[in-house]
Amino acid sequence: MKQQEIHIPLCEKCSLESGSIFKYLSPDELVTLNYEKDFRKYVRGDILYQEGNRISGFFCIHSGIIKVFKTGFDGKEQIIRFAKKGEIIAYRSVLSNELACTSAKVIEDCQVCFIPSEILISFIKTNSTFALELIKLACHELGEANSFITDIAQKTVRERLAEILLLLINDFGIDQEQNLQISLTREELANIVGTATESVIRLLSEFKSDRLVELNGRRIKILNKKGLEKISNVFN
Repeated sequence: MKQQEIHIPLCEKCSLESGSIFKYLSPDELVTLNYEKDFRKYVRGDILYQEGNRISGFFCIHSGIIKVFKTGFDGKEQIIRFAKKGEIIAYRSVLSNELACTSAKVIEDCQVCFIPSEILISFIKTNSTFALELIKLACHELGEANSFITDIAQKTVRERLAEILLLLINDFGIDQEQNLQISLTREELANIVGTATESVIRLLSEFKSDRLVELNGRRIKILNKKGLEKISNVFN
């Protein structure tokens, strides 16, 4: 049987197409990145790294979707974010030289590039533009985390679920039939919102009765985006 050919993406092409942070590297640095990276494929359910472990590099996503999460004392996941094409994960543990503070799991088959820690550090030391953009990225993610903490403290579960659906629309889009272009289990939705799975199931049923969404297994069809915005108070 003929072995399937593996096409390893070129960083210069990928960074321009996805708008990743590597677009701020010089041509010579991109050559180094292409040479030093390790191209990997994962399927849904695979773990890239686990909280509490020491990791020797970070990941850039070429395709697919990865959830980044923390695990509570009771074993329940709290999803921090989803990473998609062009985004990087685990870089903060590399910068701080600390154990991984999150775990990462594949929810849609993906292709990623693993980049050794010393490569990132060398780029930061020699490329001030890249270093500044990396700082901006870290600050942006910190801002999102602060907003999430505020939402947990001040918004109802109904408001948070509506806001999460809007964020998923913004991050992943909807297809021609108005379906969210990310497929999540009810448990995964609950782990983003920060509530029990039963609460999400009940609220989605209410959203369906109110003609805000339609449900087909994991697929969620958006019927009334304005209605979700009103519930979420996201623009108030």
